[in-house]
Amino acid sequence: MSRLFTEYRLGEVTLHNRLVMAPLTRCRAIDNLPNALMAEYYSQRASAGLIVTEGVAPSANGQGYARIPGIYSEAQIEAWKPVTEAVHNAGGSIFMQLMHTGRVSHPLNMPAGARVLAPSAIAAAGEMYTDAEGMKPHPVPQAMTKADIEQTIEEYAQAARNAVKAGFDGVELHAANGYLLEQFLRPTSNQREDEYGGSIENRFRFLSEVTHATLEAIGHSRVGIRISPYGTFNDMPLYDTLEDDYNFLALHIDALDPIYIHMVDHSAMGAPVVPDSMKQSFRDYFCGTMILSGGYDAARAMSDVDTGRADLVAVGRPFLANPDLIARWQEDSPLNEPDADTFYTPGAKGYTDYPTLP
Repeated sequence: MSRLFTEYRLGEVTLHNRLVMAPLTRCRAIDNLPNALMAEYYSQRASAGLIVTEGVAPSANGQGYARIPGIYSEAQIEAWKPVTEAVHNAGGSIFMQLMHTGRVSHPLNMPAGARVLAPSAIAAAGEMYTDAEGMKPHPVPQAMTKADIEQTIEEYAQAARNAVKAGFDGVELHAANGYLLEQFLRPTSNQREDEYGGSIENRFRFLSEVTHATLEAIGHSRVGIRISPYGTFNDMPLYDTLEDDYNFLALHIDALDPIYIHMVDHSAMGAPVVPDSMKQSFRDYFCGTMILSGGYDAARAMSDVDTGRADLVAVGRPFLANPDLIARWQEDSPLNEPDADTFYTPGAKGYTDYPTLP
């Protein structure tokens, strides 16, 4: 039997297998509140070794998309509790992904008084969907002041405390896919001239301080980080020193000592391939758990875990349509095909109605 289907100790939790349900935005949180439908959705998939939730806003300013949940109010904390209880009752483990969208946002998707913030006042190319007015261009964000940076760091730490209060086993800091933490890392979106811009040491500072504050808030065994080297989503073009910058990250994230790094390779979605040499450098330099993600099928997942390329493997789209993906992979059973038309629509259709094996 492949090691993919064996237990793995991740900090304070024992995972029943080494397959992770990757974070998947589904836009079912009406008024930015989790609900019973979401509890059903996640509990259906609790046979995954670990569930990482969809991106969750750590603050009102991070609430970029329509109908994504938050974790910055008491109402949101209480609304998440039935979700974590349902997953735990089904035998699963669940981390919350903290996703501050930064400049990838629109005021029509945000609560009153919230601001679109970013390291620099540079708009992302492209458009953003809003329920109120359909597609709208990304606005020019406000460049964050030092006070904004300090406040946002504390918002991440408080969001992590709130997640634990809501029953989550830990949190994942979303430093991938062109959102705020990656916006600070990339010189194309970060053109600051203070201690948070310029050199990679400075561009890494915000992620380092957010990570440190989150670790201090809830402990090293409960915090992971997601990165996407060579990812181009949300106007993150490649640049000359990218490989050197991410090798720098490998060393310096290890020094922070989170429980895991979750590296996503978006080449299956059309982005450049993450070179094997970069994956290996993180494997060599980072002493914690390594999660690899991106276009996995059963055979490659088993191979990468069995050969030690990864400790855990995360998959996304297969879990959309196959709540019982673990059983299907173990039995080599056919998979349901996901309905792309219902990825981001409200309601149960294409969300909780996929069939499972008899």
